[in-house]
Amino acid sequence: MKRIAILGATGSIGTQALEVAAAHDDLQVVALAAGSDVDGLVAAARATDAEVLALADPAAAERAAAELGRPVLSGPNALVELIDASGPDVVLNAVVGAAGLEASLATLERGYDLALANKESLVAGGDLVLAAARAGGGRILPVDSEHSALQQCLGDTPREQLTSLVITASGGPFRGRTRAGLAEITVEQALAHPTWAMGAKITVDSATLMNKGLEVIEAHMLFDLPYSQIEVVVHPQSIVHGMARLRDGALIAHLGHPDMRVPISYALTYPRREAVPARPLEWSEAFSLDFQPPDLETFGCLRLAIEAGEAGGTAPAVLNAANEIAVAAFLAGAIGFLAIEELVADALDHVAVQPLDSLAAVVAADAAARARVEVRIGEGAA
Repeated sequence: MKRIAILGATGSIGTQALEVAAAHDDLQVVALAAGSDVDGLVAAARATDAEVLALADPAAAERAAAELGRPVLSGPNALVELIDASGPDVVLNAVVGAAGLEASLATLERGYDLALANKESLVAGGDLVLAAARAGGGRILPVDSEHSALQQCLGDTPREQLTSLVITASGGPFRGRTRAGLAEITVEQALAHPTWAMGAKITVDSATLMNKGLEVIEAHMLFDLPYSQIEVVVHPQSIVHGMARLRDGALIAHLGHPDMRVPISYALTYPRREAVPARPLEWSEAFSLDFQPPDLETFGCLRLAIEAGEAGGTAPAVLNAANEIAVAAFLAGAIGFLAIEELVADALDHVAVQPLDSLAAVVAADAAARARVEVRIGEGAA
């Protein structure tokens, strides 16, 4: 029996993870955490009999505790307390934003496996996360469909036989548009993703291609490759999730209809591969696969992310924090779509890059970037 803790249990990834766990008798959900969704956490707790529960919002935790008749952890240290109290074999970190970094570090430092769906852990604190994995012995099992695919394409291939990794991007809802055509984009349009059903923040990131930039940084960290060996290609059908290019000219690809239950199940049941009720590709039916290079001029967030990754240190943490504030402002109607990229670029220009040698360095860079973007929004700069 494998003991599973799910952080971000009421979000898109978390709810699908609960579905995966319910389908397998050898997966036991022992801990659940969420932000402020009382109803979602209570329902999940009753469905799983999870031993330890947490809500980041103290008021929400009080309401959930009253409804369930048992304690619910809360506050800034709740995720780490939940990990310590539940003693899981695998922690699925599906927390949105930089708040997930500390939980990733705690998981790996304690020797637990980390099923990672929190991009910001590797983007903002990649070196720290890798050091925690080395020190504690826990494995990082990527849940992003792209990185899960790349991990499977690579298998045991020695790195010297690898030419590059290829990350695919759907292109989002605005693929093919010019920069001028993005000026009047509405929130509703940005949230209308053509392929994936995701949370609001990550859907906007997909529309700007920032999501793909964050994935490039993640791939650099996960697979220990220079940025020059990580390619991005736009693939509207989202059937090819990742490819490994080998030195003999072979290209190994991972294909399947878009279904996040597949990489979630792979991470939770690793090293086994359990059954998932995903729709199979039917070769008896005609379909096409299209590929094209990304437009880095129109979608500059991808370019900014790669540049921040190459700069290293706390630059990716600045990128990530600035993007979080800018996307939140766009969703609130305070800024336009193109202002997201402009604010991120401004933060990278004005927040000094420091060595990434501690969690405190990440926290400081994160705070400085957020403050810079908030000031610029307040000034009406965007």
